Amino acid sequence: MNSAVLTQLAPPGAETTLVGGVPRITGEFWTARQRQAMRLHEVSYRACFKPQLPAFFIERLTKPGDAVYDPFMGRGTTPIEAARLGRTPLGNDINPLSRLLCAPRLNTPALPDIQKRLAEIPWDDFQDFEREDLLAFYHPRTLAAIEGLRRWLLERKAQGILDGVDAWIRMVAINRLTGHSAGFFSVYTLPPNQAVSVESQKKINARRAQTPPLRDVPALILKKSRALLADGAIHAPQARLFTRPADNTPDIESGCVALTVTSPPFLDVVQYAADNWLRCWFAGLDAEQLAITQSRSPAAWQAFTHRVLAELARLTRAGGHIAYEVGEVRRGTLRLEETVLAAAAGLPLQPLAVLINRQHFTKTAHCWGVANNQGGTNSNRIVLMRREHDQGISSLPAGKAGVQLELF
Repeated sequence: MNSAVLTQLAPPGAETTLVGGVPRITGEFWTARQRQAMRLHEVSYRACFKPQLPAFFIERLTKPGDAVYDPFMGRGTTPIEAARLGRTPLGNDINPLSRLLCAPRLNTPALPDIQKRLAEIPWDDFQDFEREDLLAFYHPRTLAAIEGLRRWLLERKAQGILDGVDAWIRMVAINRLTGHSAGFFSVYTLPPNQAVSVESQKKINARRAQTPPLRDVPALILKKSRALLADGAIHAPQARLFTRPADNTPDIESGCVALTVTSPPFLDVVQYAADNWLRCWFAGLDAEQLAITQSRSPAAWQAFTHRVLAELARLTRAGGHIAYEVGEVRRGTLRLEETVLAAAAGLPLQPLAVLINRQHFTKTAHCWGVANNQGGTNSNRIVLMRREHDQGISSLPAGKAGVQLELF
């Protein structure tokens, strides 16, 4: 156990217990007063953690320029915090939608360029639509604009001319497809990180006696762009993002990562493909083909976690750290941190502690509908491990030279 690291991380008043030789440190590691984050993070995605979580570890366990990685990057919280704090962002997610949401915010275009490109899009030509079923969500003219924008973006991609400004517009449009306020393209529906089915939306419309209103698609994209860029820009040309299984990332060099901060899928709690069907359609992706791990049994999840940790052990430099955030599932009967610790057995990873961050309840704690919503608290459970100083890196599978995948 590295007592110096734990002393550096433990907040005032933290409670520490020893379970199986591993300290459990419970406290408020980041306070409510620190909840305001850079506006660029305000892109919705199912089961995402707050920016304060990766920032806490990045600030304490890395130096400027160090590589910070997330193999399950989702909306890109860890890479964006890494870029904001002057580190080198590395990200990966098997869901290609993740890269579409993250990449434009790592190298942000200027607002005047976004406004100019929106004015160049031939909105008046977008008069027709094919997906009549989507009228459950959209006014006919709104749907025509959405389908027109979708075709325009896909054509530019096919022609090889889709650039960073286009990618930004696509990212914002994906984020505005459905939601529960006038800031979204749709009629009132579930929060934007979870698109309901067409039949479910029809029931919502009937129950609320609502019909989809006309929305100004380019105006809403510009408004959201202005909000996202309100705190400034990010330019991280050194960022690298990949679309690979988390346990098989050969394009990332062995021993190059100083810190991993991540949160894997919690068994089969979140149905990522079902929740993102509409976003995938807009982006030209097949949601049914997303090979996202959905482990139904704890044994299968442990085996998957062991493979992921073995790959992270290969990527992490000696003395580097892994912060693996999990939650309580199945009404608190299964604490995944215990499974993570078991999965690390036999790997050159030293468990330092389980950090349990507890705060007063916030609405984000409803994200998974699991036991950490009980008692009015929001709980993060992070297994912190350190890559041991040994010869293990050379004995693990070697990665290829780093290759950045196409960002757009």
